[in-house]
Amino acid sequence: MNGWLLAAGVTTFGVAAVHVGAGHRDVVRPLLSCGLADEPRRVLHAVWHMVSIDLVLSAAALVHLALADATPVTGPLAWFVAAHFAAYTVAFLAVTLSVGWSRPLLRLPQWILLLPVAALTAAGAG
Repeated sequence: MNGWLLAAGVTTFGVAAVHVGAGHRDVVRPLLSCGLADEPRRVLHAVWHMVSIDLVLSAAALVHLALADATPVTGPLAWFVAAHFAAYTVAFLAVTLSVGWSRPLLRLPQWILLLPVAALTAAGAG
């Protein structure tokens, strides 16, 4: 068993739960009731669901990798997931820091949830 990947998978399931719970309340409900045109509003709604699916599938993959016997694809797949979450982290940081808000790192704190997944997965991939 790979403890790093198991920790990454469990953390990712937690991130998915926060995304679905808090995201529905703080993002989806306001998005669906805003004055944005119907088509872009529905596209953003679908993208939110795509991220939900991505988080759950990533968590399941990490738990599977953690519990399965290592194969030649375990390391590369884990590095892919680590890069995936590192890219999500960079995207949130870039958007947050480009706006010019006061205390920007706390305005969009999603990166705080995504970075540990990247780090734990990278530790388990090596």
